[in-house]
Amino acid sequence: MSEHYSQTTGLPVEAALKRITHLGIGAHQDDLEFMAFHGIVAGYERRSFGGVVCTNGAGSPGAGGKIAAIRRQEQNQAATIGRYGVMIQLDYPSRDVRGAAGDLREILAATRPQVVYTHNPADKHPTHIAVLLAALDAMRALPREHRPARVIGCEVWRDLDWMPDEDKIVMDVTGHDELAAALNAAFASQMAGGKRYDLAVEGRRRANATFLESHAADQAASVILGIDLTPLVEDENRDLAAYVTGFIEKFRADVAAKLKR
Repeated sequence: MSEHYSQTTGLPVEAALKRITHLGIGAHQDDLEFMAFHGIVAGYERRSFGGVVCTNGAGSPGAGGKIAAIRRQEQNQAATIGRYGVMIQLDYPSRDVRGAAGDLREILAATRPQVVYTHNPADKHPTHIAVLLAALDAMRALPREHRPARVIGCEVWRDLDWMPDEDKIVMDVTGHDELAAALNAAFASQMAGGKRYDLAVEGRRRANATFLESHAADQAASVILGIDLTPLVEDENRDLAAYVTGFIEKFRADVAAKLKR
């Protein structure tokens, strides 16, 4: 793990790892800043947010063979801006990323975070799903008393506004627009080809806040939605597909019931 490790605290590696309370596990450089911003904000003052990026980013179009090095540098820059306690880039090719489970277990055992943010099981990007599966394998392999207290699947390549309101995890990140903009701007290589991820992420958070409640004034200006994955970590025998399709079935039933009225 040490060859993939960087941090901005100046602490010895072991001490920096131990102070992590919120850990983000993402597939690509920029995923953490888009989906785990709630944890970045929570850990900002104490530098207690830890970031893990599982792939090398080499599959990104538009920058030739140098893209992996560029994206790695951008991710480390974001970690400095966000005052991450640790930043770990595992450099797996996307096709092999399920193999990251062992590394993730080692990281989780060293950090013992209270909260983990990763990709949601309804995401449409196959590499995101592969990272989710590796992260679940890693957390389930830990002794029960060492598993995180809360695990959240977050929005990237699909929104979660379709979920029943009572099942959504609502993460209010109002008042941190400048930090969010600075983090997103770190990934210039990803926006140079015409994909304005920075504007899209900001718009999603604002839309989540406004459309969260139809009959009340906005209580927040910026919201990230999540799905609770904690039951899947608490019970390693629980089926992931059945768990997420249960929420989809609730959505289907709600739509069908409204159309009958």
